Amino acid sequence: MWSGGFKWMFLIIGTMIGAGYASGRELWEFFGAESGLAIFLFALLFTICTAIIMGISYQKRSKHYLPILHVLMGKRLTKLYDFMIVLYLFSTTVIMLAGGGATLEVLHLPYWLGIVFIGGCVVLLFVWDTKGMTSMNAVIIPVLIVCLLGVLVAFQTLKGFPISFRLDEQHNWPAALTFTSLNILPLVAVLAAVGGEIRHKGEIWVASLGSGLILGGISFLYNESLLQVAGDIMLYEIPLFAILKHYPYFMVIVMSGLLWMAIYTTAAAGIFGLISRLRGYIKGKAWLIALFLISLMAPLTTFGFSTLIAILYPLYGVLNLYVFASILLYPILNHSASVK
Repeated sequence: MWSGGFKWMFLIIGTMIGAGYASGRELWEFFGAESGLAIFLFALLFTICTAIIMGISYQKRSKHYLPILHVLMGKRLTKLYDFMIVLYLFSTTVIMLAGGGATLEVLHLPYWLGIVFIGGCVVLLFVWDTKGMTSMNAVIIPVLIVCLLGVLVAFQTLKGFPISFRLDEQHNWPAALTFTSLNILPLVAVLAAVGGEIRHKGEIWVASLGSGLILGGISFLYNESLLQVAGDIMLYEIPLFAILKHYPYFMVIVMSGLLWMAIYTTAAAGIFGLISRLRGYIKGKAWLIALFLISLMAPLTTFGFSTLIAILYPLYGVLNLYVFASILLYPILNHSASVK
């Protein structure tokens, strides 16, 4: 139970912590000042939604997300959201590729070379199909979490931990709804693809509670750190580097590598979700389908990393609200079939 639960927990966190999140850009777009309560609500809602999605996937023994959408919103709306999920996974993976290019620019490498490199690594991963995906997350995500927390705690120590929480200054709490809904579609797509591999219901609770607590804690500490460098963020494509500007250049190189790994895990998760959905239409090995998808995405990365996030993420956050509401209402409307 525990090993399976941790495996899915790392898959969930790997889906979440990508270019937008690990760089700080996504958190800054949604949270910022007066957002402590919003982040707490996000952690709670994320945990509940993850448990419900995994519970349905476990019951249906699903291999892709269509059976999950049928349960949540009926056949009529499933067609609309099927298209939306494909579009979402495609466009957010484009953002991940753009993030890979932007990250390696810090090391004075050409933007296009960064995109080719991350795209090639994603294709290589799918030589091992699903097993390669889960094995990669089990190795990379713990390292990423420890290093990111280390940098944030060290930064707060340097500043004297100026963290405060006042209930009368929490006006940004609605951001919890749009931020959670933004991340719902990739969760549905990725977790639905592994429904048939969940062995025990206990794995669901380990994965959902663990991922909610870890993501909530990191989000709060990260947001508080970004508030300390708010005046410098506009000068950086990647806000994390505003935090790192007082550190030695070696730390910038290390965190660039870790940020790249976070981007890589989410790009892989996006391709994983697309492959699981398209296998009914496109025959062939997983790595060949991945190569085809990466080839389609590469030209779209020319729009730039921060521009893509600023436009697409808030838009998807609003469009996904219906799916988000359907997930939260599922245990109430389907009491007999709810996760026990």
